[in-house]
Amino acid sequence: MVHSGTQIGVLASGSGTILEAILAADIPVVVTVSDRPCRALEVAADAGVPAVLVERTSFGPSFDRLAYTHEVVDALERHEVDMVAMAGFMTILDKPFVDRWPGRVLNTHPSLLPAFPGAHGVRAALEAGVKVTGCTVHVATAELDAGPIVAQAAVEVRPDDTEQSLHERVKVAERALYPAAIRSFMDGLQ
Repeated sequence: MVHSGTQIGVLASGSGTILEAILAADIPVVVTVSDRPCRALEVAADAGVPAVLVERTSFGPSFDRLAYTHEVVDALERHEVDMVAMAGFMTILDKPFVDRWPGRVLNTHPSLLPAFPGAHGVRAALEAGVKVTGCTVHVATAELDAGPIVAQAAVEVRPDDTEQSLHERVKVAERALYPAAIRSFMDGLQ
């Protein structure tokens, strides 16, 4: 199904493997924005998608989250984005971001929310001793990792798992789940 009306912006901060999965699913990405130099920007550029670095230079108490949020929103608006997919974007954005695209920002998180929200979902699952974790695609809201759940996939926790080995299997599940969830979500917007 062609989604000529929905233009997606992707926010990414890392290796770009989730972005690669989104692009491989022929989802209409019109821009990729990152908060740091990373492989995701190269993945976008190699695919002919505009790659925009809105570099976060401050990580201390002086960080102006609101001003930074407006820079990211401006970058997305320049490309007429009407839906945003967060793909491992590691800067928490302020309220004007979700206000600009209410109910149209998706995020993927490496746990079965509402369990283990925050930056270290895989580590928290291991520390809790759960037998099953996974990934969640949810609508991003002003409250971190608390928006309505769109889709989930379970991943078994193996007795010999390290944080890295488990995270790799969760990422494999994310790369399958997220593009399908985005496409389904887009169908609901039509």
